[in-house]
Amino acid sequence: MPFKSSFTRRACLTLATLGIAAGCGSRAAPRAEAKLYISDEENGVVVVVDLGAARVVASIPVGKRPRGLKLSRDNKLLYVALSGSPRGGPGVDESKLPPADRSADGIGVVDLAKGALVRTIESGQDPETFDLSPDGNTLYVSNEESAELAVVDLASGKIRGRAHVGNEPEGVTVTPDGKLVFVTSEGSNEVTAVDTQTLAVVAHVPTGPRPRSIAFTPDGRTGFVTNENNASLTVVDVAASKPAGDIKLHLASPMPAGPRPMGTALSPDGKLLYVSTGRGGSVSIVDVASRQQVRSIDGVGDRPWGIAVSADGTHLYTANGSSHDVSIVNIETGNVDKRVALGGLPWGVVVGP
Repeated sequence: MPFKSSFTRRACLTLATLGIAAGCGSRAAPRAEAKLYISDEENGVVVVVDLGAARVVASIPVGKRPRGLKLSRDNKLLYVALSGSPRGGPGVDESKLPPADRSADGIGVVDLAKGALVRTIESGQDPETFDLSPDGNTLYVSNEESAELAVVDLASGKIRGRAHVGNEPEGVTVTPDGKLVFVTSEGSNEVTAVDTQTLAVVAHVPTGPRPRSIAFTPDGRTGFVTNENNASLTVVDVAASKPAGDIKLHLASPMPAGPRPMGTALSPDGKLLYVSTGRGGSVSIVDVASRQQVRSIDGVGDRPWGIAVSADGTHLYTANGSSHDVSIVNIETGNVDKRVALGGLPWGVVVGP
């Protein structure tokens, strides 16, 4: 039986008023993608889920602590951030953790046709997330422990430069035109903008507390930064490199922790922004034009972090760390159609062939 969300007639009417096609009552189109790829931070694997069957079909060993994921532009390779730093987290006494294994740091390269790790390339220290240049030739990687952005040439597999950013950098996103890369820094509550050609820092944009990720509108004019510790998004004017307001998030069925904004995914038409809320257990849906939350799909899983949207815009996928599964969410109905048990600690998720 599908898990029911808080999607109501009122939400349908709100979306219709905003001119957003929510499908309320209509049948969703079939998903075009074949598989989900989910990083399991605990077991050192990428789990492959067949979407047609909604079941695990493979588990690919990649290395220590896989987190951030990204497909190559031709969808033949999967890049995976690997880290030799021991896993900490809230309430963990870091002085008692084992020493870091810096030899385990890198970006793993998985050949999807072979279903195997074929290469590990340089990444800088403790990579967590990264983004790919529009031409597919360069990776921009956050190095959390060294407060740096590493720039990796994929042809050579070598780091061609670095930029110093804020403390504890995490989310990395390149602007659609490829001219700037923005890095969220949870330790200094800012986003750093870096010129991709010169690697010069061109701006420090203040955000809310503990920024996690950033997404841009297709025209590259506006960015949205998730602020985990105050249930909000910071809106960024990219041209001015300045904050342009905040968007407060809420849950239709409140959880004690409230929404903890984490990952972001933009709808294919660029009109909606989907935000995973961590311990809030939901996905917040934000109308990009009005800069307001218009809907909350609750009960998607425990601590959803990674989030992705299908190419046809009908489904969401969330990697749920604490419930050890991935959710397949029907956006039209607001139902969780299926939760696929994975084990371990699911972190990131991408949709692919």
